[in-house]
Amino acid sequence: MGFGDDHLIPLVDAGLGNSAYLVDLGDGRALAVDAGRDLRALRTAAEPRGLRIAYAADTHLHADFLSGAVQLAHDDAATVLASARGHRAFPHHALGDGDETDLGGLTLRALATPGHTDEHLSFLLLDGARELGVFTGGSLIVGSAARTDLLGADRAEELARAQYHSLRRLTELPDQVSVWPTHGAGSFCSAPPDAERTTTIGAQKQTNPLLAAPDEDSFVRRLLGSLGTFPAYFDRLAEANRRGPAVLDAEPGLPRLTPTEAVRLRGMGGELVDVRPAADFAAGHIPGAISIPLRDQFATWLGWLLPDDTPLVFVTAPGQDLAELTWQALKIGYERLTGHLPMSAWLADGGEQQTIGLVTADRMTDRPVLDVRQDAERVAGHIPGAVGIELGDLSARTDEVPAGAVVHCGHGERAMTAASLLQRAGHHGLAVLAGGPDDWAKATGRSLEEGE
Repeated sequence: MGFGDDHLIPLVDAGLGNSAYLVDLGDGRALAVDAGRDLRALRTAAEPRGLRIAYAADTHLHADFLSGAVQLAHDDAATVLASARGHRAFPHHALGDGDETDLGGLTLRALATPGHTDEHLSFLLLDGARELGVFTGGSLIVGSAARTDLLGADRAEELARAQYHSLRRLTELPDQVSVWPTHGAGSFCSAPPDAERTTTIGAQKQTNPLLAAPDEDSFVRRLLGSLGTFPAYFDRLAEANRRGPAVLDAEPGLPRLTPTEAVRLRGMGGELVDVRPAADFAAGHIPGAISIPLRDQFATWLGWLLPDDTPLVFVTAPGQDLAELTWQALKIGYERLTGHLPMSAWLADGGEQQTIGLVTADRMTDRPVLDVRQDAERVAGHIPGAVGIELGDLSARTDEVPAGAVVHCGHGERAMTAASLLQRAGHHGLAVLAGGPDDWAKATGRSLEEGE
């Protein structure tokens, strides 16, 4: 078959920073690569083209989202293609290095590229003898290579050395071969910010700083030195994907709860997660609720801050997309979704409220400042004298936060989450900066500090 750009459809999850791919095989069938459990975007792309998913390929046991391969096998009778070394506990076509799958005109060849995980495969797409592109998953990504510490810090160097050899293998492909990675900008798997999501072998040979490393030891130092923290839920999803996520037989719903039901569920160990915009939470919220505004990054912070076995009650504002809220939770394995409580219903019932102040940079005066951004963000430029504690670490370090602090992040959402955690830990007089460090610098005329 002739293969053009219209045959490959990238499907980007901006919140997780990942891409899945839909390949139109030209005969009403399609290949899905690294599809997540939330298949809405894939269905939206496939259905107008009349495509049935015949193959679902996973490059590796994903740590940052649940795979959609099992669901595609159930819904479309798709053949699941995955590494034999992954020992998946559900029916799949187990592949080793060099194994090929005839897609009907196109061929998919498995290439062993360990590093990001032990069992990692890349998939080379061929049209006859012509190498069209390679799905590199968490091996070669735009401007970097995916992190190698997901199996534990004790194995990070070993896997970084495997990653070195895997990237060298991939760069032996012709320069014009397209590179279609899974992890991209916004991912916690070491993707640089603002990078393109696809590339070519030749472009990476010219621009990827890891490929410019003069030797293996230099490569390992550069890769390991670039690793930041990652969400807590990463530690459990790879095994969940090995076992196989539960099949969803119907579109999930999120029932409306009464204030009485919400209070009862919290008394039984449930959590109130307030998904309204940060400004709404600041103006008034249920005492003890955690603010995690519903946006692209909602799943990341839900998975970082709360265990997956906790019953969740979501506090909502009018017009919020309950389907989006539900799918963001489900795609990272959060299934104890008891329902949603409109904040208006809580207020109509006479429920108690707390508030958190919002301040602009010109009204911060001399209050202490808490910066809850990632270390890499803080090093690039921070307010002088600010205490730095990453949001993911804050629950264990609330006693290090100065009294009456102004909390900030890049825009305000993470800061409001942090303030909600601090407030329920007993901190009083908190405020959240409306904006970020650049707004502070502009308002005060002072410079940000770089470095630690």
